[in-house]
Amino acid sequence: MNRLLPVACLALAACGPMSLAEAERQCFERARLAQQPRGEVTVGLGSGGQKSAGVELNVSSDYLMGRDPSAVYDSCVMQKAGEPPSRPLYARPDWKG
Repeated sequence: MNRLLPVACLALAACGPMSLAEAERQCFERARLAQQPRGEVTVGLGSGGQKSAGVELNVSSDYLMGRDPSAVYDSCVMQKAGEPPSRPLYARPDWKG
């Protein structure tokens, strides 16, 4: 039983809130997807004349429901870190909204 105690402590520590910086990083991406869908198109030509193409499109439920990206960001950070963001989404220099 005593051997399982360190494992149990590690498992419980993993369930705790993450750092504010990590929560803001993850939630920034979620807010970007709430603003508009993101995607990419790839086209290629391989040796031997083989053609390839691909499309990737990311659409979030927040976008489909018309949620404000700032509200998505605030609630996401609060949920993940247990505290509000260090600055509002629209005040971040990397936000292009």
